[in-house]
Amino acid sequence: MAAWDWSVFYHNLTRPAILAGLWTTVWLTLVTLALAIILGSVVALIGRIDTFATRWFYQGYVAFFRATPLLVQLVFLYSALPQMGINLTVVQAAIIGLMLSESPYVAEIVRSSISAVPVAQWEASKAIGMRPATIMRKIIAPQALRIAVPPLGNEFVRQLKNTSLVSVISMTELFRATDNLMQSNFRVLEALTVATIYYLGLTAIWTILQNAFERRNSRWFAETGKPAKTGAVA
Repeated sequence: MAAWDWSVFYHNLTRPAILAGLWTTVWLTLVTLALAIILGSVVALIGRIDTFATRWFYQGYVAFFRATPLLVQLVFLYSALPQMGINLTVVQAAIIGLMLSESPYVAEIVRSSISAVPVAQWEASKAIGMRPATIMRKIIAPQALRIAVPPLGNEFVRQLKNTSLVSVISMTELFRATDNLMQSNFRVLEALTVATIYYLGLTAIWTILQNAFERRNSRWFAETGKPAKTGAVA
């Protein structure tokens, strides 16, 4: 038997089940990463409140979700919660599990990005009478965002790979669709090659988009950081 069959490979590339799994991987990555950014930002802001309770909450939250494997979290959400009377669908368990698992990493990125903005800017803003919320929105957040964009972009790649783990709770994303295909025709080599190509392709496309956004972001900050024009034409 031939080790490689090009006809099977080309057929797998456009097989509807594989393309459907690919689409599920894409939207699951984007949705869960967006939710993780929102949740992680809230957790990071809570962690910046200087009280005993908020410090323990932040440290406990980050430590808990970073110390427990995503696989365990997914199985707990889908298989253990029903014993407590909480029933989640496969999609709900996948979204919640991926969001919770990613949020502590986002929280650390947001917190460190805010901390990287010089303290003198906080003090100068307070000295001219700006309120804390206004300082955060107009002074700190834009600068912190510039710092946070590269590591947040890298989290997309990690989240993309993490989506393959939801196959254990029977969600049919790219890897699960590939596994179903392998079990139906036993052509493991061609099926896994197709999955690898699609994962590499998604990562490459995201890297191009991220680099373009970072260049645009840097130009925008460079332009807005220039002294105000006096009306003279250069």
